[in-house]
Formats: sequence, C-alpha cells, structure tokens
Amino acid sequence: MNPHPFGPALALFMLAGFCLASLDATAKYLVRDHSLLLVVWARYVGQMLVVTPFAWHRMGPNFWRTGKLGLQLLRSALLLAATVCFFAALRFLPLAEASAITYLAPMFIVLLSRPMLGERPGRARYIATAVGFLGVLILLRPGSSVLHPAAILLIGMALSNALFQLLTPKLMDESAHTTLFYSGLVGAAGLSLALPSVWDASLLNLREAIFLAILGLTAGLGHWLIISAYRLAPASLLTPFTYLQITWATMYGFVVFGQLPDGWSFVGMAIIVCSGLLLALQERRRRL
Repeated sequence: MNPHPFGPALALFMLAGFCLASLDATAKYLVRDHSLLLVVWARYVGQMLVVTPFAWHRMGPNFWRTGKLGLQLLRSALLLAATVCFFAALRFLPLAEASAITYLAPMFIVLLSRPMLGERPGRARYIATAVGFLGVLILLRPGSSVLHPAAILLIGMALSNALFQLLTPKLMDESAHTTLFYSGLVGAAGLSLALPSVWDASLLNLREAIFLAILGLTAGLGHWLIISAYRLAPASLLTPFTYLQITWATMYGFVVFGQLPDGWSFVGMAIIVCSGLLLALQERRRRL
C-alpha cells in the first residue's frame, strides 16, 4: 500500500501551479499601468491574509515564535527581491519566456550547494545545469523577444530564489507554518510602510481594485496549496511537476496578451524544462 496519498497531493500541487501562474499573469497586466511597489504590496498582503489564519489555526497564537528570526527575515527578504525582479521584468518581456528563465533557480542551487551546504554535486547534476544554461542562451538569442535588458532582472530573480531555497533546509527544525508566515512578512510589512509614497486613489477604479484583490488571493492560495500538498506527499515526488506551470504561463501569454513563443523559443523552453526535470529526479533519487 502506498504510504503517501499521491493523487490528492498532486491535484493540490497542480492547482497551486495554476494559482501561481494566474498570479504572474495578473501581475503582468497590472504593472503596465501601476506602480511596481503597489503591485508587489498587493501580492504580499494577500499572501499574509491567507496564510496567517492558517498558521494560527494549525499552531495556536504562538505560531509566530521562532528561534531563528534573522534567518527567517533574510529568507523572506530574498523572496521579496525575487518577486520585485520578476514583476519588473514582466513589464517588458513575454510571460511564457520570462517564466522559463526563472527556472534557472535549480541550476544556481547546484552551483551554490557546495559553498553553502557543503554538498558535492555529481557530474550528472553539472551536465544538467550546463544543458539548462544552453536553453537560456537559446531564449536570449539575437532577435528574440527576450533579448532585452530586463532579462537581467530574471537572472537576479532566479539567483534570489535559489538562495531562498538554499536557506530553507537550515529552517527544517522550525514549523513549516511558522516559516510560511515569515516568508511573506518582510514584503507585507516593508512595502506597507512605503506604500503612502506611491498611493494615488485616483488611478484605481473598481476593475483595478478587483485585479489587485485577485493578485493577493492567488498568491496566498497558491502558497497554502503547496504547503497542503507537501503535508500529503514528499517534495521529491511533487517537484518535477512544477514545470507544468510553464504550460499555464504559455496559455495566459497567448489568450490575455497575444504573445506566443516562436519555434526557437519553444526549443529553449523545452531544454530548460528537461534540465530542471533531470535535476529534480536526481534529487529524488538522492533522498530515497
């Protein structure tokens, strides 16, 4: 008998991917006409409104207590940096290709795992990383819609996300609900303090306010679904399915923004996905 209810976990994980792709599409729509700070603020406040009651329900009123406050805040700041870089890049770049480049994060993890975690990645992991970089180079080829200075922001996003993930194992002795709470705290608190400097109620109508609410809701719901999925099945089983999110990003890019990757871009995206899947499968074998 399978000890892990993989079917329900996978359903929750894929629904989380759809929510996060919806978050990215909504962010791309909003950053065209609104302050980047406002859009990122809505994303983090929405996450906190969803995950805080969840953490309180699971752990009681002391859910926020941590023995590693500095590490939690650093990790939260890295997630904020990744979000700012990604949303800023979406103002200029197609959604699907931008989403694909962010999957450089697992490759940065391989390169940084030795100095930060003391691990020695095997030859296969280095080969998969090199293949992934090849896919990114194809996306960034001359004449590509992604060959834009904003692509540097995506590399910054991937690096910040990699550091965010590398810090996660250092918090394994903390409750997952406490860590989830702190993940959005720096973004929500810090940007709330800065919001008055860019707030202009005249630029918002009911339609825009609804989209900001959707942004926050999909952020919070997406993270809640991921945690729920990980409670049912180990991350090593679910991580390979992260790459299906590119499918949703491609669909949103075409339906909402009229942007469809060309043939070579599809090739580059496919190479990045295959490289990431190979890294995920190797990580799964390593942990079994």
